[in-house]
Amino acid sequence: MGIRIITDSASDISQETAKEWGITVIPLKVRFGEEEFLDGVTMPYNKFYERLVESDELPKTSQIPPFEYGEEFRKAVEEGDNVICFTLSHAVSGCYQSACIAADEFEGKVHVVDTMQFCISQYIIVERAVRLRDAGMGFEELVSTIEEEKKKARVISVFDTLEYLKMGGRISSAAAFAGGVLSIKPVITIDNGVVNVVGKARGSRNGNNLLIQYINQHGGIDFDKPVCLAYTGLSDALLLKYKEDSRHIYQGDVDDIPIAHVGATIGTYAGPGAIACAYFHK
Repeated sequence: MGIRIITDSASDISQETAKEWGITVIPLKVRFGEEEFLDGVTMPYNKFYERLVESDELPKTSQIPPFEYGEEFRKAVEEGDNVICFTLSHAVSGCYQSACIAADEFEGKVHVVDTMQFCISQYIIVERAVRLRDAGMGFEELVSTIEEEKKKARVISVFDTLEYLKMGGRISSAAAFAGGVLSIKPVITIDNGVVNVVGKARGSRNGNNLLIQYINQHGGIDFDKPVCLAYTGLSDALLLKYKEDSRHIYQGDVDDIPIAHVGATIGTYAGPGAIACAYFHK
């Protein structure tokens, strides 16, 4: 009996990486006007950002319905596997509820984990589970371990623009205008499953410094567990600059840090030019 790991595309785990890890990533749906796409499948990240910058309105994403989770759960159980399903935070999406509804049919063979995260902090929780599974940990122990360790997952990000937060109704037009004039970069994290602004920096260099300070002030990085960097848009220039500025944090602990592309779920509100670091604190 094996362990099947399932998650959603809000984790920003690509279909290619999912294949490498032996997991299933169910895509959320992304709608531009009347056109609907599958996040990361029929709407790859590069095409998403091309459409995003050309569009006058923000796209909309929709949660995964119970029957789609149920189909994947059924396949796994019929093949003799137990399932651990990781969803993005219940505070921002109904995916967790959908997965729980679907899991009720399978009498304890499916455990649903509310990661209380999304984007690459969800990514590293899933990656941690993959590592433990591949090391031979059993189903019940893996569930117990990951439910405890997920509490130490952190993400810190700096946005390059406030424009998409304004379009999404997250901030006022006046605040976005002032931020643009002053080159204000909001620094955000995820607390209790929702986005929280932890600082504002004037210019990208100060934004990078705030990211580094946040990590140092909140326990530092546990390099025995997964770490991930990510960026939005089509250029990784800002991320590479941050990586160089923060080299002292990880040099000597890891040879390199993997980089992911942020897809539609977060990219819609971050816009291009955002960077992020996800890690487990010590």
